[in-house]
Amino acid sequence: MLMQLRNATVTLGPRTLIDGADFVLDAGERVALIGRNGTGKSTLLRVLAGGIQPDHGELEHRRDLRVALLDQEAPTGLTGSVFDVVAAGLGDTAALVRRHHEAATRLAAGDEGAAGELQRLHDQLEARDAWQTAYRVETVLEHLALPADTEFAELSGGVRRRALLGRALVAGPDVLLLDEPTNHLDVATIDWLEGFLRGLDCAQVIVSHDRRFLEGVATRIVELDRGWLTSWPGSYADYERRKAEALAAEEKANAEFDRKLAQEERWIRQGIKARRTRNQGRVRNLEAMRRERAQRRERMGQARIDIQEAERSGKLVAEAEHISFAYDGDPVVRDFSTLLMRGDRVGLVGPNGAGKTTLLRLLLGELAPDSGRVRLGTNLQVAYFDQHRGALDEDASVIDNVAGGSDHVSVGGRRRHVISYLGDFLFPAERARTPVSALSGGERSRVMLARLFAEPANILVMDEPTNDLDIETLELLEERIAAFPGTVLLVSHDRRFLDNTVTSLLVFEGGGRISEFVGGYSDWESALRQRREAPVAGNTGKQSTPTRQPEPGKASARRPRKLSYKVQRELDALPGRIESLEAELEETQNTLADPALYSGDQGDRVAELKAELERLETELAHAYERWEALEAQREATDPAG
Repeated sequence: MLMQLRNATVTLGPRTLIDGADFVLDAGERVALIGRNGTGKSTLLRVLAGGIQPDHGELEHRRDLRVALLDQEAPTGLTGSVFDVVAAGLGDTAALVRRHHEAATRLAAGDEGAAGELQRLHDQLEARDAWQTAYRVETVLEHLALPADTEFAELSGGVRRRALLGRALVAGPDVLLLDEPTNHLDVATIDWLEGFLRGLDCAQVIVSHDRRFLEGVATRIVELDRGWLTSWPGSYADYERRKAEALAAEEKANAEFDRKLAQEERWIRQGIKARRTRNQGRVRNLEAMRRERAQRRERMGQARIDIQEAERSGKLVAEAEHISFAYDGDPVVRDFSTLLMRGDRVGLVGPNGAGKTTLLRLLLGELAPDSGRVRLGTNLQVAYFDQHRGALDEDASVIDNVAGGSDHVSVGGRRRHVISYLGDFLFPAERARTPVSALSGGERSRVMLARLFAEPANILVMDEPTNDLDIETLELLEERIAAFPGTVLLVSHDRRFLDNTVTSLLVFEGGGRISEFVGGYSDWESALRQRREAPVAGNTGKQSTPTRQPEPGKASARRPRKLSYKVQRELDALPGRIESLEAELEETQNTLADPALYSGDQGDRVAELKAELERLETELAHAYERWEALEAQREATDPAG
């Protein structure tokens, strides 16, 4: 047992967020903490991190327990480069790793005088057995697409949050607490993060609304609902099935309780004769039932989302013919053609910054292509969900943002009071009068949805609508989009959301190239996997296994230099050795990620696998270290280098 929360209660003003909660975290667990927006999940993480003391109850943990927290709110006062901020997660080793990075950067820029310093720092890292942690910083920077030498203060909010995620990931804590780690990450990075978290030798508590991510990572689900914590062992799919059964049982039990209560209330109100002869024990029991009913907390209301359909658009929505577009000479869209017809449901998939929003604007006629042409259909009425929430007036209230100063909105041809309409989006009257600047991310998303669906539309354009929405609202939004009879254009990194809403994809492949695929995200993923595993044409029948080279940027990719025969042979063999170690590492990580491993008395097996994982990580780090050293040696011996 690493930490235990006993009978904890936390209140915020008049609200009780956590009500007598108990929670135990064991070594090796990956716990998904789920619940509606505003229920107190972030607060609970801060309690576990020691940043908030519960009003009642206590938190016990192992002596000298190391805890790392990725909070939703970025700390103030952080300075230095992105590398500095990420490496700070290493604690005492951070300064040494930072100096090694600076020396390597100078050497790569042609400063031969840095070679000696780099070797000295190399020896110091080796003496501290810190190569594995240094390599982890480079890995995290690369996979999170972080600009190592850019000043942290110059970053956008999304990139800052990625840097803070990197700092938490490299820390090597005993307990890792992550609050919405997939926000601002593209699909490829989320895939990498899943594997990285499965390979970490630490307990984890993760708040996320990305259902597929949770399915890939979590070994246990803990739900925060109406102040109570409920633990559901197993995967997220197990939770969904068992939760549905539990809710049905709860509703049935409540209905039976209410029937008995009504029966007792009728009895107590009988005539004079009945009251004279009534059983005092039965009266006391009725009073207890009344108290129990008064204390019952009903499940939080669910948002009610209805999309108003406008008159049908023409059969043609948009036709793009050989369009290209570039920013400062950098191609975003290159020679792309497509035909959008009424009723199409298209998802746009690609890395952050690939140009998905730009393509949307081109297809909607908001942006003119550099070459080619876009032809728009007739009677197009577009409802646009902006990922940056730019359409919201920060200083205005929720009411004014949705109704524009009016007390009423027209929804589905029916005039409704704006307070009633906002209640469908879980805004009570007092919250509806709050300025947008005071809202949480999830509340802002609901304001955008309320504003969006107050207007009739036959084209629904949604740019990252899933950020900050809780799971229940996500599922309801999926249902409404699926039932929408118009055309849907959707940008999202939520793979399950895409599977449940779109029937074709536009996939950004890099360099402005965009391909079309018929099917959902999982269909495309499966087709891509089959294509990669297919034999190369003209092969002897064996499956093609391309050599996996070490990542670019770790050393120069110039032509080979003259080394001794023995050293050259060692250098040539290292990429294959690295590939083999990575394959073994992935296999071990997948075994440790299997929930069945923790279901029985297999403690010895888990310990063996963790030891094997540590050995492989160490060997892999040393292999990369040796490869870098030999590459540097090869360059240093080249007169033209």
